[in-house]
Amino acid sequence: MSNTYQIYLISDSTGETLDRIFLAIKAQFKNIEYKIHTCSFTRTENQIFKILSEAEKDSNSIILYSIVDSNLAKYLANTSDDKKIPCFGVLGDLILSFSKLLNQKASHQPSGQYALNDEYYKRIEAIQFTMNHDDGNLTKEIEKSDIILLGVSRTSKTPTSIYLANKGFKTSNIPLVNDKSIPEVLKENPQISCVVGLNTEPERLADIRKNRMNSLKETENKSYTDIEKIKKEVDEAKKTFKKYQWPSIDVTRKSVEETAASVIKIYEIYKQNG
Repeated sequence: MSNTYQIYLISDSTGETLDRIFLAIKAQFKNIEYKIHTCSFTRTENQIFKILSEAEKDSNSIILYSIVDSNLAKYLANTSDDKKIPCFGVLGDLILSFSKLLNQKASHQPSGQYALNDEYYKRIEAIQFTMNHDDGNLTKEIEKSDIILLGVSRTSKTPTSIYLANKGFKTSNIPLVNDKSIPEVLKENPQISCVVGLNTEPERLADIRKNRMNSLKETENKSYTDIEKIKKEVDEAKKTFKKYQWPSIDVTRKSVEETAASVIKIYEIYKQNG
């Protein structure tokens, strides 16, 4: 019998919520083998029956689902029970609890979180802005940024910016080479926006840069990966952040999500202080 778990993620929408929830669950357990079966836009009993008929062929199948239609969710739970397949809903009890707490009936509308409302258009605008202001581009418009990230090369500025943009924050990121690489408007008014420095341990940065150079088959630029020069870069970056009183984050052992969460906390404090 196979020890590989067959994880069925059944959603009536894109499945993004379930993906994230399963990633959070999986992180709590070591050495598990699994195969993901993503079943997005599942909105009929017939679709569910076909999925469960496939799932019951393997004794290691597990169902995770997020379906807001209560009748369809009930059908899925009952059919899984009949077929002896472990089945867990991730939204049902929460929606019911909130409904009682708010004294308000839930809409039970699939993809409700993707409604084309002001928040949606704000997020799209933030993504467009962030892509246009990546890697030091369009610094003349920097005051329009909600957040500005500065850091030496390979400190996850771009992925963090994109993640923040998906949260609705217009984000610019600027490579920090030296004081001259900082836009004049930012040096003249260091608090023009929420500015956050990103830094990391030199040894870790050297490894990341070496891997980057290897992937590009680049062998000429030795100074880019020289540990002593990197130590100087990191030290100068710290001095720059201190000089302009910009808060900084050590991203050495942080994921992009964790770095972004820290940036958002700094942004909230910045806004509170006006």
